[in-house]
Amino acid sequence: MLNNTNMEQNTNNIELLNKITEFINSIGISCKPSSVKRDSFLPGVDIINGGIVYDADQLLSPGDLLHEAGHIAVLKEQDRKDVTSPEVSGDLDPGGAELSAIAWSWAALKHLDIDPEVVFHDQGYKGDADNIIDNFRREHYFGVSMLQWFGMTNERQHDGTGGDILYPAMQYWLRQN
Repeated sequence: MLNNTNMEQNTNNIELLNKITEFINSIGISCKPSSVKRDSFLPGVDIINGGIVYDADQLLSPGDLLHEAGHIAVLKEQDRKDVTSPEVSGDLDPGGAELSAIAWSWAALKHLDIDPEVVFHDQGYKGDADNIIDNFRREHYFGVSMLQWFGMTNERQHDGTGGDILYPAMQYWLRQN
């Protein structure tokens, strides 16, 4: 039986899940509920033919959908259409793909005004979620230079310049080159 705290948390998770999936779909990445194999790389989430499918009951956090969307968003258009997990790097090395997806995820959570702990939670990121949050809150960003190279945003330069759209704001949510 759910008590009031559990009911409130469940309602908040549903609202958060809806907010995240609506955003992902609005930028051109399909994100829909479906059955997900139990041995998927990330519990409750799979990437199939360029889209995200998820099982809300298996998700560790709705924020995992944003991170997986980041993996798709940083791929070249031709790779984006066909990407299927677990291989989600496209033309990028796995480390570069991960750094780019982390930076993209931070920009998305700022855009959506959600808590960083929703994406960077204790069950993910090999125990480094708190370090990621701490670095990004201090504006010690990593992976942003790749987003700039992809034509998605501009990195602030040491002299404070960098363009009209500066990270974490995004000019484009999907890779342009």
